[in-house]
Amino acid sequence: MRTILRRFAPAALLALLASPVQAAATITIVNMDGALEGFNDPTPVSPVGGNPGTTLGQQRLNAFQRAADIWATYIDSPVPILIQAAFNPLTCTATSATLGSAGPRFAEINHPNAEFANYWYHEALANKQAGVDLTLPGEASPTDNGSDINAQFNSNIGTTGCLEGRGWYYGYDGNEGTNIDLVAVLLHEFAHGLGFSNLTSGSTGNFFNGSPAVFDKFLYDETTGLHWDQMTLATQRQASAINTNNLTWDGIHTSVAGNQTLAASPEMVAPYGNVLGNAAAFGPAFTSTGVTGQAVLAVDAVAPTGDACSLPASLTGRIAVIDRGTCSFNIKVKFAQDAGAIAVILVNNTTGTFSPGGTDPTITIPTIAITQADGNTLKSAIAAGTVNVTLRISPTARAGVHPSGRVRMYSPNPFQSGSSVSHFDVSLTPNALMEPSINADLGSGIDLTQALFRDIGWIPSLLDAPGRTPSSRIALASRPNPARGGTSVRFELPSEESLTLVLHDVAGREVRTLANGRFEAGAHDVRWDGLDAAGRPAAPGVYMARLKGSRTQVTRAIVLVQ
Repeated sequence: MRTILRRFAPAALLALLASPVQAAATITIVNMDGALEGFNDPTPVSPVGGNPGTTLGQQRLNAFQRAADIWATYIDSPVPILIQAAFNPLTCTATSATLGSAGPRFAEINHPNAEFANYWYHEALANKQAGVDLTLPGEASPTDNGSDINAQFNSNIGTTGCLEGRGWYYGYDGNEGTNIDLVAVLLHEFAHGLGFSNLTSGSTGNFFNGSPAVFDKFLYDETTGLHWDQMTLATQRQASAINTNNLTWDGIHTSVAGNQTLAASPEMVAPYGNVLGNAAAFGPAFTSTGVTGQAVLAVDAVAPTGDACSLPASLTGRIAVIDRGTCSFNIKVKFAQDAGAIAVILVNNTTGTFSPGGTDPTITIPTIAITQADGNTLKSAIAAGTVNVTLRISPTARAGVHPSGRVRMYSPNPFQSGSSVSHFDVSLTPNALMEPSINADLGSGIDLTQALFRDIGWIPSLLDAPGRTPSSRIALASRPNPARGGTSVRFELPSEESLTLVLHDVAGREVRTLANGRFEAGAHDVRWDGLDAAGRPAAPGVYMARLKGSRTQVTRAIVLVQ
C-alpha cells in the first residue's frame, strides 16, 4: 500500500466542501487478469444460483460485481470506488488455502472534510469525506489506474492439491453446500479494503507513518482503559493486540447493535464460578435450563489419552472434558457421545478462545469450548473431588460482548498476522461477516459491519443530531458507554455558559434532568446513577443525553445494559 500525503489550500477546501453528496455509492471492478485466465477464462459453465454467466471468467466477474453492488447499497459516497481485481494461483494445500485478500491501495491524512485531524483513513473513505477522488489515474505512477482497493483471489481452489473436493461457488443464493461461497468471501474482503482494518501494526504496535488511524480511535483495551490512539507507547498497543477477550470496539453504533442482535452466551456453571465459552457449530443449541452432570476427564487408550480421538472409557451420564488437538472437533464429540457422555467441554491447548467448527448431524449432545486457563482450573477441581457442572445459556452475557457492553475484537495470543485486531472475535453468535474465518451460515448481509461503518464515518450516524459538525461530536461523551447501573457524562466548554443536560428516551420523552445552571469554561463531569426522575431504575436501552445552551447544542447516545 502506498501513501499519499497532501496539504490543501483554503480555496480548495471551500470548493470541496460544496461537493454534492449522493445517497449511495458506485463500486466498479477493474479486471486485471490477462487473456484466457481469471475473469477472462473462457471455460463453458452453466448459470448457477442466479449468476447468469456462461463462462467461468464471466461468472467470477459477475460474483465480484454482485458483492460490490451489495456494498454500494450500504455505504454513501459521491466518488466512484474502483476495485482492481485478479484471480491468481495462491498458497494452498489439499486441506488448507489462502482464499484471497483485499486492502486499500492508498491512505490519506488531513484530507478535506476529514472527521478527525491527523488520523489516517483508507482511500475510499477519505474520498467520500473529501467529496473528490484524491488519487487520480496516472498520479501514483504514469500507468496507474487510480483504483482505491486491490483484491486478488485464488484461482486454484478445488484443483488437484488445493482444497481438493471443494471449489468456488459463484451463485448468489448462498447454496454453496460443501463449496466456498465466493460472494460471502468477497463481502468480507471488500470490507477490509473499505475500512474494516487497522493501518497501525498489531504485531509491533507502531503507528502507520507515525500517526494513528481512525480505527485506533475505537479500539479499546478493557484492562488499561485506553483507546489505541491514547496509548503513548507502541508496546502498549502490542500487548493490547494479544489481550485475549479484552480488546473491544468502543463505537456506540456497534455496541448498540451487538447488545440487540447477538445471542446469549453459552456458559459453564461450576461450584467455583461461571465460565463463558463458545458453542460448537454442530450439535443441539444450548438452553436456559441446560445440561447438568458430573464433569470427568475423557480417557482413551491412544496417546495422548485426553484428546478423545479414539473411543474413551465409559462416560455414561457424565459431561466429558476433552483436550483440543490431534483430530477434528466433531470426531472427539462423537466418540464421547458413543461412550455415553451427555455433553462435552473442549479445553483449548493454547492461550485464547476458539469456536469448534465441523459438521455431523448424528451428534445430539451440546459442546462448549473454554480457554486453556479455565480448563486447567476445572481439571484441578476434578482432581480434588467430584465436580458437577451445568452447561447452559447465560441469563445475562451475550456471545461476543464484553461485560462492559462493548463488542469483542479478535485478539488471540500469540498474535495472528492477517487476522488479529482487524476482525470481530470468533465468540460472536450468530457468526458475523467480519470474523477471521468465513462461516457457512453467512448470507449476503453485512450484520455488525454496518454499525462499525457508521462508527468510522462511512454511513450517516443514527445517533448524532442532524447538522452536527465533527468537532461538536467530541464535546459530549460518557464513560462507560454502554453502562451498567450508571455512567459519567463529560462535556468541555470553551467559555462560561448556562446549560441544561437532559436525558431522553428514544421516543423523545424526558427521563431526567442531570444538570441545569451556569458552568465555567473547561471540563465538567456529571454523574448519572441510572435512575429516572422518580428515582426508579431506568430500563435497559438507548438514551439521548442533550446538552443545550445559548451557544451549544450537542446530543450523544448512552446505552444502558442489564
